[in-house]
Amino acid sequence: MTHDLVIRNGTVVDGTGATRFAGDVAIDGQQITQVGKVDGSGHREIDADGHIVSPGWVDIHTHYDGQATWDSDLAPSSTHGVTSIVMGNCGVGFAPARPDRHDWLISLLEGVEDIPGTALTEGMTWGWESFPDYLDVLDDMSWTLDVGTQIPHAALRTYVMGSDGADNTVAANHAQIESMSQLCEEAIRAGALGFTTSRTWVHRTSEGAQIGTLKAGADEVLGIAAALQRAGTGVIQLISDAYQSTDDELVASELALLEAIALHVRRPLSFTVQQSDESPGRWRELLSAIGDWRAAGADVSAQTAVRPIGVVAGLTSTVNPLRCSKTYKALSSLPLAERVARMQDPAVRETILNEHGSFVPNSFSATTHSGYDRMYPMAEFPNYEPKPEDSLAGVAARANRPANQVMYDFFVDNGGANLVYLPFMNYAGGSLDDVAEMIASPLTLSGLSDAGAHCNTLSDGTMPTTAISHWTRDRTDGAIFELEHMVHRQTQATAAHVGFDDRGVVAPGYLADLNIFDHDTINAYAPELVQDLPAGGTRLLQKSSGYLATIKRGTATVEDGELTGEHPGGLMRGPQQR
Repeated sequence: MTHDLVIRNGTVVDGTGATRFAGDVAIDGQQITQVGKVDGSGHREIDADGHIVSPGWVDIHTHYDGQATWDSDLAPSSTHGVTSIVMGNCGVGFAPARPDRHDWLISLLEGVEDIPGTALTEGMTWGWESFPDYLDVLDDMSWTLDVGTQIPHAALRTYVMGSDGADNTVAANHAQIESMSQLCEEAIRAGALGFTTSRTWVHRTSEGAQIGTLKAGADEVLGIAAALQRAGTGVIQLISDAYQSTDDELVASELALLEAIALHVRRPLSFTVQQSDESPGRWRELLSAIGDWRAAGADVSAQTAVRPIGVVAGLTSTVNPLRCSKTYKALSSLPLAERVARMQDPAVRETILNEHGSFVPNSFSATTHSGYDRMYPMAEFPNYEPKPEDSLAGVAARANRPANQVMYDFFVDNGGANLVYLPFMNYAGGSLDDVAEMIASPLTLSGLSDAGAHCNTLSDGTMPTTAISHWTRDRTDGAIFELEHMVHRQTQATAAHVGFDDRGVVAPGYLADLNIFDHDTINAYAPELVQDLPAGGTRLLQKSSGYLATIKRGTATVEDGELTGEHPGGLMRGPQQR
């Protein structure tokens, strides 16, 4: 028999968590047809000797909602082994959308997710008003990977309530809640994967206004979510301040709402859980609550990250400790090479450092201004679990120099391309030991990559690669995990949560979404600023190493880390059955 594609001599890690085994994989059309010893030949064969063959990664927490309307490649996800994504998370997105709300929705995504508004304005052609219309537009597109999306609360609220929907102090009335619920049900029946909302003070428009869903009452949230009960399908995803707040009353109130969603709506629920410096042990309280809800029969999980949630700072990043200097601000519009040349002038250097030193930051910006003990220089392959001595403060102490001068000289060096990593979440103890507990817990899912968002502040769409490189190979202090465990977490586990039962496993009858990678060399390079968004917009991208190939629906989309130009992926409407 001749197969369309045969992958020979690989070590199969099948996504279920089962022990790896040596074997071949045969693909015919878009499906895996044989695993083990494959007789016959393939029209094309890939020698995977010395490589791992796994399912493609399934990333359930992305923000490509705008970018997916103009970009078929969807990097960096596609170049880091991701073959299926879910967008529309955290209650933000672009449908439903009345024509007079386009600019506001762009402002919201620009503020919440750091996606350049000019890029969204130029790149998006719209062509929809209702959520089903949005799905129809996406249905005409193809990508390197499969795309599923959810209906976001913020867009839904302003569609029904107008400008009042953008005001979190305005409560929805009964008629408005009923209208939102009906539109949510319409979206779910048309193919939305679920309903999402945001309840965090961090989410603001580019003008600084807090998101309209921040204080939505239980009657509103539960009323909309009831649409999933009526439809008999769909997931719920949200972010709440419960994981980071020091206000016990607020946390109790948020947990009561989460419990009501989990136990009364009875649809799969996931929400953000991270460790904050202000309440470093709160995440354990949330996992304990999830355990109780599961014991009562609810399907609920914490979405957790595999590395610190932080920002990338430098002369090419949105976050730059020197932006408080009037002299630097005057230079910031210059091309990078010219800016660096001016900054190397001793008089300019002294002036900028003096202005930086005299600036008094507020508590929120103190770390990005002068938190030198949290600023870690990024190497060619970044270490996402650095030690205190690796920080700029540590470098300065060893050199017996002021830390601000070390920071300045580091940013100016290498043509201004150097970057530092500032972990904000998941690093309260200066290590990832607590994250290891989260990864080990059966109450958690891998998520929070935010791929497609935070274009000039971070590049966390590469988290699936870090999950393999750091947690199964590179970590030297503390717990590590079997490769089988980490592969399962970002394939079968994430796929099953959102109803993708046709992928995430290397076995006959499953979708032929595969990664072939070298476990010894798989890694993410340091971020680089690229100017490839519409209207000349910039973003940070990370290249990958170690991926021999990524196969999507039987077609190679990446070979040796480079895109092939193939776009076999499409829109997924609702759950995907085998």
